[in-house]
Amino acid sequence: MPECLKEISTRHDQEGSFPVHMEYVTVWRDSLGVLEKDTIETQSCVDMCNNAKEFSAMREKIHSLETKMMNIENRLTGYESCILQLEQKERNTVIFSAGIGGGSPLGPFNTDQTIIYDRVFVNTGNAYNVFTGIFTAPVSGVYYFTYFCHSGGVRKTSLHLYKNNEVILHIHDHQSADAADNGGNAVFLQLQQGDTVYVHLKANTHVYRSSTVTNFSRYLRKTSNNSK
Repeated sequence: MPECLKEISTRHDQEGSFPVHMEYVTVWRDSLGVLEKDTIETQSCVDMCNNAKEFSAMREKIHSLETKMMNIENRLTGYESCILQLEQKERNTVIFSAGIGGGSPLGPFNTDQTIIYDRVFVNTGNAYNVFTGIFTAPVSGVYYFTYFCHSGGVRKTSLHLYKNNEVILHIHDHQSADAADNGGNAVFLQLQQGDTVYVHLKANTHVYRSSTVTNFSRYLRKTSNNSK
């Protein structure tokens, strides 16, 4: 006869409001020719139920954390979108206005000269180069330009506004007996990103250096749909 035989049995008891599953192992041993048995109680199912509850609670916590992470990711996406919109709005804010300082005549010169408007009132977007006098469109769109001048009648005045290498506008004042004259012009221009606009003082003509009367301004009126 084998030295040890094991017999497994189960019992379901009703304790409180939930059933308790108890498992026992009956061990038979041959001791001096007499079969003896020991009944050993195994782990209670109550412990397994508690473990299951802990696992369920942990799973709920994980699900809650996952939900919070998704909400945080959605909020970050929203913040990124707002930042991109603000950056785009800042890029699309293009305003410039400047004049010529000095209080004395500018010109005449033997050749055409790009006027450098050195007294800058505003340069939002930094599209105007104060060292070259050239405005470069940072984005495609419709821009509004104005330029004005003051000059004496003893010499001619001739100012041309250029888009790239194309003459767009003129201001002229012929030599006369007038003590002083003022002139101005304005235009809407459709510009592509990188287009340049500037003012030339034509050869053998002059203007008066005064930012209050000789100036150059522009602003972005509307961006194009393909602007980046």
